[in-house]
Amino acid sequence: MNPSSSSSSSSSSSAQTPIWVYSYVKLRFFNRIRRFLRSKTPKKPYVSPTESIAISPNITPTSNEAIHVAEPDCDCTGGIGGGADEFAVALRRTVKKLHFGSWEEKEIAAKVIVNMAKEDVKVKKLMVEFRVVPALVSMVTSDAVGRPEVAVEALLELAKGSFENKALMVEAGILHKLPSNIQAMDESAKHDFARLLLSLSSLINSHFTIALQANESVIPFLLGILELTSNFETQRCCLETLYNISTVLENVGPLVSNGVVQTLLQMSSSKGLSDRALAALGNLVVTSQGKRAMESSPMVPDILIENMTWEDKPKSIELSAYILMILAHQSSEQREKMAKSGIVAVLIEVGLLGSPLAQKRALKLLQWFKNEKQAKMYPHSGPQTGRIVIGSPVNQREVQEGRKMMKNLVKQSLYKNLELITGRASAGDSAKLKNLVISTSSKSLPF
Repeated sequence: MNPSSSSSSSSSSSAQTPIWVYSYVKLRFFNRIRRFLRSKTPKKPYVSPTESIAISPNITPTSNEAIHVAEPDCDCTGGIGGGADEFAVALRRTVKKLHFGSWEEKEIAAKVIVNMAKEDVKVKKLMVEFRVVPALVSMVTSDAVGRPEVAVEALLELAKGSFENKALMVEAGILHKLPSNIQAMDESAKHDFARLLLSLSSLINSHFTIALQANESVIPFLLGILELTSNFETQRCCLETLYNISTVLENVGPLVSNGVVQTLLQMSSSKGLSDRALAALGNLVVTSQGKRAMESSPMVPDILIENMTWEDKPKSIELSAYILMILAHQSSEQREKMAKSGIVAVLIEVGLLGSPLAQKRALKLLQWFKNEKQAKMYPHSGPQTGRIVIGSPVNQREVQEGRKMMKNLVKQSLYKNLELITGRASAGDSAKLKNLVISTSSKSLPF
């Protein structure tokens, strides 16, 4: 044998190796698609020619006749309207364009994926197996030329009802690929990104929190959208996401350092957004960092007192009273600021016309203000300025007299301010107020 021919044959065989590998991978790809589509394609009963002749003896097929079975075509816009082979070809082309196509081809493939994912949940799972999620995440970058929101739409559709897909998006680094230039984004893109972050924030106790702590761009991104958009739904999505983030104690530091408290206070002035903004503030105010940030804000307590005057927003009234209770508890400076802002008259109104929970909180705050000038404060009262030594003897008669005096002071203050709301309070409300005043106690915060 010629040595040159043997060497050429060995080199040609080594050159053919990548082709065999590619064919093997391609064959596995088609087999997986066929197995998936075989499970969802309805099987048609087979009728042999002899059986058809036996069923219809008077009809005999001629040589010129042919049996034609019409198969619905595959909808190339993304719908699944064809048979297994047509859909396999469409899916193969879509995945190939998404991974290896140009930017225009990737945009088209992303649109097709959106339509396919809407058709069937099984298709959504199959796309995840073909690593569609990382490919879509790679499109969501500020350096891309085109419309990255097309990929965001596809990710939104894949994230619906799928914890696994959301986790894959976070693991693929979606939080690190947020656009840096928010001003260049249109309203539709801002809304899509806000919806996607809201969907991913449902993973707040697992993947999302870990990724959030490793990446500091998510919170500024949400605040930037809130500052630049006027769309109500986009703002609501951002506030919902901030609320989910605020439920984790480890996230309080990044939220406060990025100025979230001031933004939430501004958003709480809108009746449509106040409930969620105040709920997030309620999560922050129970921490030392959040409480200090709210105490130093020039908007506090005026905006919270204003929220307590919204009769058509009972939830906002309850949340505002809750925040004011925490700020006023054992803080004479905050109580003085509240008194100067006219909180007493508002508390009386809420005590008459508010919800049961708002009434309870308003009367507790009102009790603290009326006891402010007392020289001696009893155990478990609100703003304690003096303390009773544990184990010291307490005269029960003096305690009862002090309680009666406190109730009389509260009654006198309430009756004195009834003139401010006589147009809105009826005689029945006055009786209700008497019952509420008589039933008040000196227990601790009713959180």
